[in-house]
Amino acid sequence: MTFEATIEILMRPMLGRMGNAARYPLLGMILVAGSGGGCAALNHCGFGGCPGDAKMTADVQALFEQHPALEPPNLLSVQTLDRVVYLYGLVDTDLERQLAESVAHEVPGVANVVNSIGISGNR
Repeated sequence: MTFEATIEILMRPMLGRMGNAARYPLLGMILVAGSGGGCAALNHCGFGGCPGDAKMTADVQALFEQHPALEPPNLLSVQTLDRVVYLYGLVDTDLERQLAESVAHEVPGVANVVNSIGISGNR
């Protein structure tokens, strides 16, 4: 379903109460406003992400397993969308947090890494 079709479905109740003269300018303003910024990123590869995103996630997780500093008790989670790797979880030190980000950047095809890993400070 296109963005325009989705907006039209969402706007039907409001548009039904308006006259025909007001419908199309309002819909046009919504479409122009919605066509910028964030929507452009999602249209890059679609809502399901890019082909290869799942492999990138698996590759990052496999590289994490090669680094004992990133093993339990650290809790790490990895997701990839549009070649951007998102890191979540907890590690003991800032050095481990930086290591996780650095390791994720090593995977071929990764465009960016968003590091949302927290520090538990248990060590």
